[in-house]
Parts: sequence; C-alpha cells; structure tokens
Amino acid sequence: MRTLEIYQVDAFTTEMFKGNPAGVVRDADGLSDEEMLRIARELNNSETAFILSPDGPDHEVKIRYFTSKTEVPICGHATIAAHYVRALERDLDSTIVMHKIGIGVLPVEIIKRDDDYSIVMTQGKVVFSEPLPVGDIEQIIKALGLRKAELDTRCPLQIVSTGNSKVMIGVTSRDTLNSLIQDMQALAQISRSINCNGYFVFTLDSHLEGVLTHSRMFAPSIGISEDPVTGNAHAPLGPYLIKHGLVSPRGNIFTFKGEQGYSLGRSGMVDVIVLLNKGEVEEVKVGGKAVIVFKASIEI
Repeated sequence: MRTLEIYQVDAFTTEMFKGNPAGVVRDADGLSDEEMLRIARELNNSETAFILSPDGPDHEVKIRYFTSKTEVPICGHATIAAHYVRALERDLDSTIVMHKIGIGVLPVEIIKRDDDYSIVMTQGKVVFSEPLPVGDIEQIIKALGLRKAELDTRCPLQIVSTGNSKVMIGVTSRDTLNSLIQDMQALAQISRSINCNGYFVFTLDSHLEGVLTHSRMFAPSIGISEDPVTGNAHAPLGPYLIKHGLVSPRGNIFTFKGEQGYSLGRSGMVDVIVLLNKGEVEEVKVGGKAVIVFKASIEI
C-alpha cells in the first residue's frame, strides 16, 4: 500500500471551474500502466498526467498522459497542469525545464510573475497530411451535423499534427460552431478509417477583443466526447492558418489567442506562438495559466 498525491487542476484559465480540468499525479514512479489507466478512469478528466523521475540525462522530468481509455503521447492542458503543480511545489523561479513525453524530449518554459506561473510548452514538428478526400469530408460533416454551406471555403479539411494529429475543420460562424450536433459513434468509426482521433472545429468569427479563433474539439475514439480547451489542437492550427493564407504574419513570429470551451461553460484561453524562418514554420509553442481546484491523497 502506498499513498499518492493527486491534484485537480483547471488549465488555460485562472478561474476555478473554467478551462480544461486535468488530473496530476505526483511521484508516480512504480505505478503500472494498468494502475495509471484506472486512476485516470476514476478521475474522469479528458487526460491525467503522471509525473515520473527522468530515465536519462537529457531531461529533468518524465510525464505520461492517460485518458479514461488509453495512453496518449502528448497533451497540452495536462502539461500546463503538471508543470504548474511542479513549479508551485518546488517554488521554481522562471526557468526552462526539459521534459520527456511520448513524442520525445522538449523544453517547457516556466514563467514566474507575481508569485504565480504561466507555462509554455514547445510542440513537436508540424506535419501536414494531404487534404481529405471528398468521401471522408462528407462523412465528417454529416457526423458533426454540418451543412457544406457552413464550412469556411478557405479552410480545407486536413489532418495536421504537432505530436497528436487533429482534423482541422473551419466553419463560417460562432452560431454554427455552437450548434453542432455530433454523432459520436460515427466520429469514432471515421477516426479508425482516417487514423486520426480528434476533430477540431474552429471559426475566425471572433467576438472578443484580442482573440482570433473560437473552437470545439471532439475525440470520442479515445474516450473524449468533447474536450473543453485543447492545447495540442491549437498548436497545429497556427501553422494551418499561415499555410492557407488566413493570416499574414509580419516578421519571424506569429502569435494569437484562441478561445475554447464556451459551449461547455468552461471557456479558456490558449496562447499560440509560431516561430518562422524565411516564412517557413520552424517551431510552435502553446501556453497558458492554471489554477489548482483541489489536492487529495489516495492509497493504492
């Protein structure tokens, strides 16, 4: 029998019960895959992060992520949550931490300001697949309750990844975004066919000053009916917007804020930073704030 410390953290927000909730398990060394899965299932968040000791000299900490169904290689909001907890517990100053996750070893920026923290995580390499064929597009829009006329014609349906792939789906308005009627079983079946678990529906029809996009994300094939605020969907969105001429970056950096979670009553904000070299995407980062909702102990 051992005692584990578990945190419930709302990420991409500074308000409790907003943003995206994540479980964080400290000192998770020695837990089996099955135990991690059971804990994630019990906490019933979209993802739970397990903080582990490093297993090599090239990183300071290792993190694994589990949904209620499976392990995933990378998770934006659970990374923000895990490093927020770790920074608070260790009273870290602003620093860069190298962490090992399912896609490799990457830097995470810890930014301390006024005794609180912002966390910025570097994503993996941007990978664009070819735009989806007509048959797949028709199935996806039907499963989302969309009509073709509601699609933003500037936005090809395309799978893009910075470590965990998502189908990018642009729609014309916030009204369309907020009135989607999803067939979760159909979306899960399509995921197996196209080898992509997430559908990221977004619009540039913004109503908030300083906010570029509003969005929703569905991943029923891995147990996430709707994710409140998704870091690893916003990350490929930045390069996608640049590639298709939906934004015009000036200089070697493009930044924007994306809002997600409104339809679930859990609105949160993701900061997206795209670094460019001669117009080509060189690196993508996502960042945000967090707040601890509660801390508990369990014996296992």
